[in-house]
Amino acid sequence: MRRVVRGVAYALLPAEVVLAVCLVAGVRIPGAVVVAAEVAVLALVGAEVVVFVRLRRRGLTRRQAVYELVPEPVVRLVGHELRLMVSLVRWVARRPQGVGGAGVEAFGHARDQAAYMYGFLFVCVVETAGMSYLLASWPVVHAVVLVLDVYTVLFVLGLHAASVTRPHVVDGDAVRVRQGAHVDVVIPLERISAVRHELLFSHEKEEGVLNLAVASQTSVTIELSEAVTAVRLLGKRYPVLLVRCHADDARGFVDAVRRALTQERTGPSPVPGPPA
Repeated sequence: MRRVVRGVAYALLPAEVVLAVCLVAGVRIPGAVVVAAEVAVLALVGAEVVVFVRLRRRGLTRRQAVYELVPEPVVRLVGHELRLMVSLVRWVARRPQGVGGAGVEAFGHARDQAAYMYGFLFVCVVETAGMSYLLASWPVVHAVVLVLDVYTVLFVLGLHAASVTRPHVVDGDAVRVRQGAHVDVVIPLERISAVRHELLFSHEKEEGVLNLAVASQTSVTIELSEAVTAVRLLGKRYPVLLVRCHADDARGFVDAVRRALTQERTGPSPVPGPPA
């Protein structure tokens, strides 16, 4: 049944988008067609709920049930949008994500991108004001474009907020390298063979290499003895043996990783026994 539901969704949702565009453009559509489209959407939602409940009763987790109903790229895109909005709240509250706990060191990587992100944001605000003025005589189109423009402004802010609130993290077990809300790779310390400060401004696509450039630069290179799995925005997974990333304090980041490696490889000093 879930294949039928997914097939209906593939056919119905594009048709709903076309219908909405026609309504905004002022095309006269019979009321019966509009009502039928809305009833079909409600029926689809009801069918999705029924299938979701059945999958849950079979023992699937919520995430697994959602992936059975919705393609993974769609789920990941929606999740990315939600993380951007949450990042805005965290940015305002000054609560970075994943940096709590004893012995955890965080290293930001958003400073060098701030100038062009704010510049892009300024352009979006100017475009929003200009379109609002030009479309003032078409109220419906004006409202739709205004909503899209305001969301674009929030989206750009969210991109920067995600970088600010998701720094790289070093703890006693792993190094966590991140970029915005779409890349989050955990590297166990035992898999790191070397780490160094290395400033690069050009990055060719290579098999097994993850380049997390900020403002077209990386400043830290991490070599691995065993591959870790990285996940692209739409869900594609691939092995990584070399990670290049950027940190505002690149040398401090490298030193922190080396200290963690030393502690992990030497282990704690043995506790002396009682005197004989």
